[in-house]
Amino acid sequence: MDTDRLPGCYRHPERDTGITCTRCERPICPECMISASVGFQCPECVRGGSGTGHRPTANAARTIAGGVVAEDPQLVTKILIGINVAVFFAGLLVPGLVVQLGLLGRYVEYFGGPVQGVSTGEYHRLLTSVFLHVEWWHIISNMIALWVIGGPLEAALGRTRYLAVYLLSGLGASTLVYLLTAPNAPTVGASGAIFGLLGATVVLARRLRYEMRPVIIMVVLMLVLTFVPFGGAVRVSWQAHVGGLITGALVGLGMLTPTAAKHRALVQWGTCAVVFLLAAALIMLRTAELT
Repeated sequence: MDTDRLPGCYRHPERDTGITCTRCERPICPECMISASVGFQCPECVRGGSGTGHRPTANAARTIAGGVVAEDPQLVTKILIGINVAVFFAGLLVPGLVVQLGLLGRYVEYFGGPVQGVSTGEYHRLLTSVFLHVEWWHIISNMIALWVIGGPLEAALGRTRYLAVYLLSGLGASTLVYLLTAPNAPTVGASGAIFGLLGATVVLARRLRYEMRPVIIMVVLMLVLTFVPFGGAVRVSWQAHVGGLITGALVGLGMLTPTAAKHRALVQWGTCAVVFLLAAALIMLRTAELT
């Protein structure tokens, strides 16, 4: 056996070569080698990356928060609206769906029946309730607000970061409801998560040095409507609105605080982790109190 022979190209084993791909280090022949910024790369690495030795999104345009600029910058907002609408119609068709998925701390549906609620381990209610609506006016108003507030914020943050703000805001809203609302009082709706998007929008406007007056006026107006509902007959969960607003602002600060690129992901996702753990700790405390 000739031990001095050069290795064969990984695609053409019969062709000896002394050149290797700078990314995967597989041997490549002249037909397979593709010039890169440093050395040569194989066809698979070029297809799977940017051709520069980095992942495909390395040279992509970035949002102010570091997310990749997407072809459809409002896709997640559209999907969230679609999910909310689908769940609304499912609630009309499936009896008891709102009771099964709505936010309830602890309750018994009928005398002698099983105890249900978040305190019994049904923690999914903290998020499923964010996608539930009972009345037409409720879902229509929330979806309009989600489109108006969420669309521009998604374009500014990028899809993944925007979704993190939305879900954590929904969780933060549900956490404050769980803490401060009677355990048998049902709460549903996306308004807490939407208030979270509003909180992050305030942070974004300040980060971009926009005129703050319109944003502050919007926040104040929505809070006024929260505590003084129009007509006085509609019950609004101020706990959800305040909880979502505070959570969204906190996560928005983590997402939008100017940070060196190499530390940005650590700061952003570290903030998300801290907010999640804080919510989890408060949920556990409330659960211990109710049980």
